[in-house]
Parts: sequence; C-alpha cells; structure tokens
Amino acid sequence: MKKKLSIFTVIMLAFIGIIIPTSTPTQAADSKPHYSIVTDTTYPPFEFQNKNEKYVGIDMDLLKRISEIENFTYSVKPMSFNVAAQAVANSQSDGIIAGMTITPEREKIYDASTPYYKTGAVFAVAKDSKIKKVSDLKGKKIAAKTGTASATYAASLSKKYGFKISYFNDSNIMYNDVTAGNSDACFEDIPVMQYAIKNGVKLTIPKQKPANAGYYGFFVKKGKNAELMSKFNDGLKKLKASGEYQKIVDNYLSTSSGEKKGSKILKNNPHYTIVTDTTFPPFEIQAKNGKYVGIDMEILKQISVNEGFTYTLKPMSFNSETQAVANGQADAIISGFTITDERKKLFDFSEPYFESGFIWAVRKDSSIKGLKDLKGKTVALKTGTGSADYAKSIQKKYGFDIKYFNDSNTMYNDVVVGNSVACFEDQPVMQYAIKNGIKLTIPKQKPANTGHYGFAVQKGKNNDLLQAFNHGLKELKDNGTFDQIRNKYLGGDQKKITGNTKEDTSFWGLISSNRNMFISGLGNTLALTVFAILIASIWGIILGVMGVSEHKFVRGIYSTVIYIFRGLPLLVLAFFVYIGLPNVTGVKISTFAAGLLTLVLNEGAYTAAFVKGGFDAVDPGQMEAARALGVPYGKAMRGIIMPQGLKIMIPSFINQFIITLKDTSIISAIGFVELTQTGQLLVARTQQGFIVYGIVALIYLIVITLLTWLSKFIEKRLGY
Repeated sequence: MKKKLSIFTVIMLAFIGIIIPTSTPTQAADSKPHYSIVTDTTYPPFEFQNKNEKYVGIDMDLLKRISEIENFTYSVKPMSFNVAAQAVANSQSDGIIAGMTITPEREKIYDASTPYYKTGAVFAVAKDSKIKKVSDLKGKKIAAKTGTASATYAASLSKKYGFKISYFNDSNIMYNDVTAGNSDACFEDIPVMQYAIKNGVKLTIPKQKPANAGYYGFFVKKGKNAELMSKFNDGLKKLKASGEYQKIVDNYLSTSSGEKKGSKILKNNPHYTIVTDTTFPPFEIQAKNGKYVGIDMEILKQISVNEGFTYTLKPMSFNSETQAVANGQADAIISGFTITDERKKLFDFSEPYFESGFIWAVRKDSSIKGLKDLKGKTVALKTGTGSADYAKSIQKKYGFDIKYFNDSNTMYNDVVVGNSVACFEDQPVMQYAIKNGIKLTIPKQKPANTGHYGFAVQKGKNNDLLQAFNHGLKELKDNGTFDQIRNKYLGGDQKKITGNTKEDTSFWGLISSNRNMFISGLGNTLALTVFAILIASIWGIILGVMGVSEHKFVRGIYSTVIYIFRGLPLLVLAFFVYIGLPNVTGVKISTFAAGLLTLVLNEGAYTAAFVKGGFDAVDPGQMEAARALGVPYGKAMRGIIMPQGLKIMIPSFINQFIITLKDTSIISAIGFVELTQTGQLLVARTQQGFIVYGIVALIYLIVITLLTWLSKFIEKRLGY
C-alpha cells in the first residue's frame, strides 16, 4: 500500500508541477526583453488611431519594425504628450516615441536616439483669417499643445509679439479651437500641420520659413535603458540602409488618407479565416509563447496590416487545411503551398513568393546514396504535399513502398528511428530541419520538380483577398521587407527565432518552460470531454430508451442510428462533420463545435447501446408483472425498469467517460489544439519527441487514473 501511495505521490507531484507555477518565477535568459513605450494620443502622421482602433503612423511603424528586427517586445501606452514625457522621466515607462524633438533642455533629462525625422515649427490660421505673419498676432489668442517644441517656440515669441497662449493636451482640440474662432492661430510641427490640413482640418499655413528646425528622436530616461536605446539605433540604421525607412515615411506623407496607404481593393477592414500547417519550418513554426512565426506568417502579417484586413489563423494538418479551403470552411491557405496544374483546378493562386524543389533525406548512418537504393524499402511522406506527389510518381520506377504522415516531424522521426529508410520533403524545409537538430542527411542530388509557393483561395472565391495579397506582396518585395523576412529565417537559428535559445529540454525543463501550453491543451481537452460527455449521455439515454420501446418504428430509428455511428471510424466522422457538412450546407462550423458534434454522435451511439443493455438486464418478469397489474408501459419503464437499469449502467458510464477523454485526441486532425496537438507542436519546436510525448502520456494517465478512482468509489457506494 505504501509503495502504491509513493508512486501516486510522484505522479501527482509531476502533475502539480505542470499546473502550479513555482513560487519565484524568473524571466528566462533567452526570452525577448519587453518594454513599456508611451506615445501621444493623436499626432498624425506619426501616431493616430485607425478605424480598427489600432495605433498606426510613422512612429508606430518604425517601432514595430525595429522591435521585430532587434528581437524585443513592447506595449504601447497612448497618453497626452506632457503626461507621456513625465512618465518616462519618472521611470513609469521605458521609452517615448511621439514626434518628440531633440532639444538641449530635453537632453538634460533624457537620452535621445539617432535623429529620425527633420522638423520645424510653423503657425496656422483659419482659412478666412487676415493674419499673414507673426507680427499680426499682437493682442491675439494663440493655441499650443502642452509640452511640445512648437509650444516652447510660441512661448519664446509671446512677449515679443504680445499674444496670449492657451494650452491643449490634444492636437485635434487645438485645431478645432482655431477653426471655431476661440483662438486666432496655433503653433505646430510642420509635417503634422501639413498632414492635418491635407486630411480635412480647415486651416491654412501662411507663407513662412519653419522656425527652430530640429529632429525627432526616440527617448529614454537619462542613464537608463541603454540596451533599449542601442536596439532602437541599430534597428533604425538597418531600416534606413534597406530603404524601408523611406517607404514607411512615404506611406503616410504621400497619401491623403488618414489611414495607411493600401491597395484600396478591400473595403471596411474585412476579416478572414486563414489556415496553415501545424509544423512546416521555416514557413510556419509555433514559438515558445504559443504564437506562430515563420516566413509565411510574417508575410501574411505585414500584408494584412498594409492592405487593411484582419484574420484568424487556424493551424491544422496539411491535408485537412487544403480541404477546408476547397470546401469553403476557410477563406485562404498559406502553408508553403506549391502551385501546380492540378491544384489550379481547385484553387486560385497568388503571384509566386518562393521557389522550391523536392529532395529526399536518410539517416546519417544510411548506406542509401541514390534513388535506386530505395528498391524494396519503405519511404515516409507527408499527406497531400507536392513532395508526396513527386515520390508517388517515381514509386513504380524505383520500387519502394510508401507510408503517409500528417506532419513533418512525425515523418522525420519515422526515418530517424528506422521505421522508414527515407523521406521526401521540400528542399528549404528539409535543410532547415537538419540545421536545427533533425538527425538526417541529404544525399547528393538535384532538387526535382522545382516550383513555387503561393497563397491560395477557393477557385472563384475571395478574389478581393487574392488581389490584396498580390498588391501587398509586391510592396514587400519593392521595399525590401520580403528579403529581410526570408533572410531572417533561412539564415537564422530556429531556437533564436522561436524564443527557444538554450531551453532546458529535460523532462522538468520542458514542463516548466511550456507549462502554459500544457495547461491550455489540457483545458481544451477537458472542456471538450465534459461537454461531449454531458450531451452524449443525454442523447445516448434517449436513444437507449427508444431501443426498448414497444413501437417497432421507434426501435428501428434506434437501430439505424447505432448502426451508422458505431460503424463509422471516428476520424472519418470528424472530417465529414468539419469539412463535408459545410460543403453541403454552406455554413461554417468551428473546430470545437465540429469536434463536439463528432464526439456526441460517436459516444452517444455507444452510450445508447449499453443503456439499452442495462434496461434489458432487468428481469423481464418485472415488466410483465407490472403490465399484468394494469400499469401502462411508459409508467412501468419510468418507475420500475429505469431506476434499476441506470444503476446497472454506472460502471459503463464511467468507462465511456474515459473513452471520450482519449477520443478527443483524434479531433486534433481537424485543427483543434487539445493535449495531443499541443504535444505535436512542442515536438516540432523542441525536437524532443520522446520526452514531450512522455509528458503528454503522463497527463492522460493522471486524469484517467482519477476517473478510474471515481468509478471505483461510485461502485463501492452503490454496493457493487
């Protein structure tokens, strides 16, 4: 008994280690630094809210790109300019980017970055104003924005020219004070004033030379955050060298819209569902924080911002995602998707964005050197891919057998452990995998069937999205961003890219560093299990009662439902519900809803079978006696048969709960990220299949053990 308790204690401690954080969490040395950055609430074209209530502008775009290049994260806090400046000076925030002019006075309090924009102060008046020069402001009322360099300049002139100043915390309120006639003029930085007038503010700038010409900079508190300042300067230098800096500036100052310049193809910021592969590095990889990164992911992100659309990303197996788009469950696919003539019959493709070819790889100690050596051997392929089609086309010629897998890492590991002798894969993907730890090698060969990757939509559908993608892709190529993204991944280390450098890949290290992912996966598994059990139990009991009905027609319905849903493999049923039904009905269904319906139909059928069996197990003489006494059939069932039958069924119900919990793993095939899918994603990132799947298995065993104990407890209480 003590030995059993000791084993259970170890298991429970492992489980608790996953669920409960350590008492003194520390930031991993390899995690990205995070900074709090303040900015102005309204200072277009440098910072302003777009229709999506997101902050965009020259400053915002520069900061975003620099953070991506220099590998740090940040949160933006918009506030009035004066408050923002004080927040940094008082160490409430790490830095400020807000069209803030570098001045000797400010350099006493702050450290400034390399200048990034030249500016100067001007004054503006209402269009019908008679004021033409500064001397005309004598005795007038002037509006200025608190804390700005233009306000400082105005204050320096107020005594000389005899005007009074009213201060405002917001540029738009300041402008409106002039247009309403409460003030006669306002002082503002020239690019900001020009942008405002160009975009509808009814003011005009009298002929003048900008005063106090200076430069905008990024600021931190003096003597603090040297690393952040260094990152900003380095990133700014790279943006200027690549030409992307000028593209960002031109994007705002060359358009008359308050929104970012885009293709104008998409209206009203549409939202799309876009599917991608779960594991296809370097094109799509799940980072340590759970977010997807990679060449495809960054291209999509940049284009969505520039072209004005939002999207929900749904990772799933490659074969499932292509079917999801072909059947209208998703709007588009970006997944290292090779453009072929066969696929063009089902999909419309974007302009090509990456050239690739197919190669094959073997274990490092393999004696296989050429395709002819594969004769009589087993080769691993990834379902639905171009490389799989290529391997299939040469199978007869070289006489090898084929087995298929739904994800790349499982395919690689099948070769590593010796179950298959080789695998076929896209060249950049295979090279990247080997570079990042997969113990395979690529025999000398020339890539076959060289082709191109493209973004795809269902044929004849979502043409606007396709055009917007093409427009955005062209802009990324023109401004050098595309090359930066490609080089970042093809020349980089996956561990650095995914925030996984020097991650502890021991059993406890993986649990500790990926605790949140395990919790999320387990939470999704339990949520799906609980809802499925509740609904399937109700549905199963109803069906079971129908199975013992006195009416032949009702019993026929029971038999038909049981025959269908017990006869269908669960995986086939999942694909039918998620992909087949929407193709017929035209109604999209979420992965959770599809998984829930699949489990309810399957588990409900099995539940109905043992419910009927439980009722049939009650001595038939009791029903006969009740009917002989004149008790109606329905009343006899409710009062005599059902109470006894339900008691008999209790162990079967508990057993079905356990089966349902395990069956949730199959739902991962349609993209639902439960515990098993979580394990697959972690293996893709860490290459630690044995340990990760061991952790997943342990979690399942713990939960199932608890359910088993619950079953025994209930059985004991009921006198079994």
